[in-house]
Amino acid sequence: MNIGSKIYIAGHRGMVGSATWSALKAKGYNNLIGRTSAELDLRNQQSVVDFINIEKPNVIIDAAARVGGILANNENPYPFLMENLQIQNNLIDSAHKAGTQKFIFLGSSCIYPKFAPQPLREEYLLTDSLEPTNEWYAIAKIAGVKACQAIRKQYGKDFVSLMPTNLYGSNDNFDLKSSHVLPAMIRKFHEAKENNNASVELWGSGKPMREFLYVDDLAQAVLFAVENVLPEYLYNVGTGKDVTIKELAQTIQTIVGHTGEILWDSSKPDGTPRKLMDSSKLRGVGWEPKINLKSGINKAYNWFLENNNFKD
Repeated sequence: MNIGSKIYIAGHRGMVGSATWSALKAKGYNNLIGRTSAELDLRNQQSVVDFINIEKPNVIIDAAARVGGILANNENPYPFLMENLQIQNNLIDSAHKAGTQKFIFLGSSCIYPKFAPQPLREEYLLTDSLEPTNEWYAIAKIAGVKACQAIRKQYGKDFVSLMPTNLYGSNDNFDLKSSHVLPAMIRKFHEAKENNNASVELWGSGKPMREFLYVDDLAQAVLFAVENVLPEYLYNVGTGKDVTIKELAQTIQTIVGHTGEILWDSSKPDGTPRKLMDSSKLRGVGWEPKINLKSGINKAYNWFLENNNFKD
């Protein structure tokens, strides 16, 4: 790719899309295009077909999805399955038929089986049952991975899938009803601190282990995939390090400056016991994460303080 290549980032205003946009801009790419959901409904097949045929992007980066934490997934199984299938199917098929040179599909570590061996390797895909609390989203993302693999296999096109571990960072979602664990904790601890260091109640036992990747590191992985032809169809993107949810909570509590009590509600589900990804394939071709967890949480908290004009 050259800096004038036309690159369409679907979901360019979201956490991943905006970080990817910034990374490409910083590298000199000057022909980036994006559309808001009001301008282009990615669930509408004809709208997507028309848009891709008119714009004819050289590269499409699919960072658009309906996402959320355990609560949102549990309460909205149908839209988490159907809307994600619609978005990705429309983009992948339109890109294929329009002759798009490169397609980068972004998913999630939840595509892997609940009790897969740790760390998670790409070849563990479809070897066992999924985590029930987010299987709807996972099934949609697996379908996207397989669609890109099928196009790659049948037509030899440069369609690749990147599966990041748990993401956080600037432009994250801090809505307590739909956010993931790390941003939700940031908001809870901050609001408790503001409320005379009131106690903070968190779901589960605190024992599950999770890996977290700052979104700018994922954006660099996407940039790497834009600038290189990767030999495999699927790559994990993570740090290779995980912490317990309890350790995460204590780290966030310290960074936020909350001094109250943490209460664990063990009646609420823990989810998968451990999700650590093996990212050696992507590291083996040249990508490396740069931002450690404490530095990343500091960055995320500072962004939250400057932009916490969210609505519940």
